[in-house]
Amino acid sequence: MVYAADGDTPPMLGKYAVEEGCLVFHPRFPLAPGVRYRVIFQPPGGTPREAWFDGPERVSARVTRVVHVYPSADVLPSNTLRMYVYFSAPMSRGEAWKRIHVLDELGKPIELPFLVIDQELWDPGFQRLTLLFDPGRIKRGLVLNQEMGPPIAEGREYTLVIDQGWLDARGVPLAEGFSKTFRGAPADRNPPALERWRVIPPASGTLDALTIDFPQPMDYALMQRLIDVPGVRGTVAIDRNETRWRFVPNQPWKSGDYELSIDTSLEDLAGNRIDRPFDVDLAITGPGRNMTGKASLPFHVQ
Repeated sequence: MVYAADGDTPPMLGKYAVEEGCLVFHPRFPLAPGVRYRVIFQPPGGTPREAWFDGPERVSARVTRVVHVYPSADVLPSNTLRMYVYFSAPMSRGEAWKRIHVLDELGKPIELPFLVIDQELWDPGFQRLTLLFDPGRIKRGLVLNQEMGPPIAEGREYTLVIDQGWLDARGVPLAEGFSKTFRGAPADRNPPALERWRVIPPASGTLDALTIDFPQPMDYALMQRLIDVPGVRGTVAIDRNETRWRFVPNQPWKSGDYELSIDTSLEDLAGNRIDRPFDVDLAITGPGRNMTGKASLPFHVQ
């Protein structure tokens, strides 16, 4: 067992594994700088063994910074559902809601633009934070939407501000603050239409990228894992304000027929999925999409 500071604290959370004949502990969270740790090993039927070690050294250099915020465009639908904040190094937890602000044109903070939850939405490496604009303010007909309106209003200008004082996982503030200015556009309540996607196939015998051009920006993080080419390994890149998906294979393309596999839970900026819109106006009736699971787009390499 591994303990922080002393044996009176609960064991640290993590996983144990035997690797190359050694018992290795992989902590769920990074070791804290300046903390002394105690390790106790209890061999079956043997005497417990104990050791102490120190966590990483405390450092004071401010090197961590915000490297990307998505959506990257400066005009966003007024019903935009998510923002992703990427950092250059792991960040501390529990500070997001006091370090992130959305200001209007006059510099006045917007009241509760994001859904505030105790469990911040970090990736496993604590370098990507997902921010959810409050769905209760986005969906029409709900109390919050009627009383407060959407967090982003069409035609208004806003600035996302991230404080320099936010501590990274080492306990050191960011190297600099960050701001992103954007303007609200009309709400988007239409599911993405696959027939409007432009698929540009590569040439056989090359490592050229397979490309999809979208008529509107799509969700950056979801695009990386919900579109693939079955049977072909490669890397994905997304650019042009999330309106282009590019796939570069590990091996040269062979001539033949292929298909793109798209999970229908893929979303655009407003949370509209391929199989259904995020916000349905119940006053409007009519046929809807009934796609489930996977969709595909064929392409030919020659």
